[in-house]
Amino acid sequence: MQDRYGGPEQLRWTEVATPEPGDGEVLIATRAASLNAWDWHFMRGDPYLMRLPRNLTRPAHRIRGRDVAGEVAAVGAGVTEFRVGDPVFADLGAREGTFAEFVRAPRELVAPKPAGLSMIEAAALPLAAGAALGCLREAGLTAGQRLLINGASGGVGTFAVQIAKAFGAEVTAVCSTRNVDLVTELGADHVIDYHREDFARRPGRFDVVLDLVGNRTLADLRSKGGTVVLSGGGTSRGGSFLGPFPLVVRGMLAARTTRQRIILPEPAPSRATLETLGAMTGSGALTPVVDRTYPLAEAADAMRYLETEHARAKVVLTV
Repeated sequence: MQDRYGGPEQLRWTEVATPEPGDGEVLIATRAASLNAWDWHFMRGDPYLMRLPRNLTRPAHRIRGRDVAGEVAAVGAGVTEFRVGDPVFADLGAREGTFAEFVRAPRELVAPKPAGLSMIEAAALPLAAGAALGCLREAGLTAGQRLLINGASGGVGTFAVQIAKAFGAEVTAVCSTRNVDLVTELGADHVIDYHREDFARRPGRFDVVLDLVGNRTLADLRSKGGTVVLSGGGTSRGGSFLGPFPLVVRGMLAARTTRQRIILPEPAPSRATLETLGAMTGSGALTPVVDRTYPLAEAADAMRYLETEHARAKVVLTV
């Protein structure tokens, strides 16, 4: 839990009452919950603009976390598709609250856990893989198209590489030196090491540019792609007032004033998305990559690793 915005030191291990499921809700006994940039931003209240017009000093929800995998512990009235003991996974969206031993979730945000995945792997899927799928769907990526992914080794990026290959696209991945082998193993056709080469200066263009970092100018991104997808936030720096909002605003204006297609996707969690991701893991098209795991009680250490060590792929808490 946390009572004030701030760094990982604000997360404290404590004890609260076990929640009870309401009508149409499922109570999940947590076995694993993954970390996302979303959790970092809401933990710190960064960029500061997101705190307005309310919640200036403390987050609206005191328990972090959106992704969870576990077993059904109880069901509320009207829930017939799940039974106690069923293995499930979920993305709670803006409700949050998965860094806990029990999680209350709306039935429509819960799906059966993919049979071939461990609890840790299933917990790594919902938000990051759902975001990757949503971005590529909104871009209209099709077989044979050329895709550039800026930030290909992160939580969303590792899924985006695999999903794009499943769509039949030619993928160029941008990442750091230490992650070149990782994205190559995930199926990237070409890899640009940003320590050695600036992708904006490389000759040629792409059908789609997916930016997952938010560290480049809109001009750089537009110079490389027909369709530009802006989905970057980052966790590398804190203490900003506007964060990625200037890039977002420029993207919104450019989308209205130019002929170039610029997309600012906001994929919403749903059971349908979870089921699609589950089917892709079942077919072998999608495999979660987990960097590290931490016990739930060490969530603060896990968050510290996420924001300071440039974690690659996913970091997951276990119960």
